[in-house]
Amino acid sequence: MKPSTDITRLLEIMAALRTPGTGCPWDLEQNFASITPYTLEEAYEVVDAIERGDLADLRDELGDLLLQVVFHARMAEEQGAFAFGDVVEAITKKLIRRHPHVFGSIENLSPGDVKHLWDSIKAEEKAERKAERAKMGLSAEAHEVGFLGSIPTALPALTRAQKLTAKAAKVGFDWPDAAQVVDKIHEELEEVKEASSSGDRDKVEDEIGDLLFSVTNLARHFGIDPEQALRRTNAKFERRFRAVEQGLGEQDRSLDDASLEEMERLWVAAKMAEREPGATS
Repeated sequence: MKPSTDITRLLEIMAALRTPGTGCPWDLEQNFASITPYTLEEAYEVVDAIERGDLADLRDELGDLLLQVVFHARMAEEQGAFAFGDVVEAITKKLIRRHPHVFGSIENLSPGDVKHLWDSIKAEEKAERKAERAKMGLSAEAHEVGFLGSIPTALPALTRAQKLTAKAAKVGFDWPDAAQVVDKIHEELEEVKEASSSGDRDKVEDEIGDLLFSVTNLARHFGIDPEQALRRTNAKFERRFRAVEQGLGEQDRSLDDASLEEMERLWVAAKMAEREPGATS
């Protein structure tokens, strides 16, 4: 079987991999739950390629992510639930419906108007889905119960915290300004200190969770994506720690040989070097 730019060939390859007797033993034993971690991993690898500005890698990672979609669709087709074509039809239908200013008669919308229209159409779709499930004698989907129920629980915790507070803010449940969130962060930090002195690990975990939630809320008030902010800091930490390691290597020494004070000096040097004109921030 030869590679091709046609999506049909990818579907044929996936079907062959899942064919009992002649397919791949590993692919055949997979199910929705078992490949979910790979789906998440591939999505993050797409993000990583974008952040590195590596378009060649992005091409490959997008292919890996597309494979995950095809894999899930193939397993659903085997169960008689839906096929890849149904997935494509569903998303094209959704995009056309949610863009009446492009595919319909609505004109001259601002970006804010588009966002409001998008939210309105999503609400209509949710109501229709609920009515359809009721006609079928099905209860409301568990993950959509309540005002915040539509926010997926599988999202990264920082992203979900941001979405939870953003949606609550739509009905006025929010701090009026960022300064009050900063005060809340100081309050939560004091509670972490109190919990740490109690020796109760569960209490410490709860308070640290509250602190992280408040910091995420602060990021939202400034229009900052907390996941992106933390990824940026992770990269900065890794970059500076690598400089520490390289600095020791130039002295024919390893990390195990160095004291905390020596590593700290190299860390500060790396930090200062980044602040020089033209250096990476």
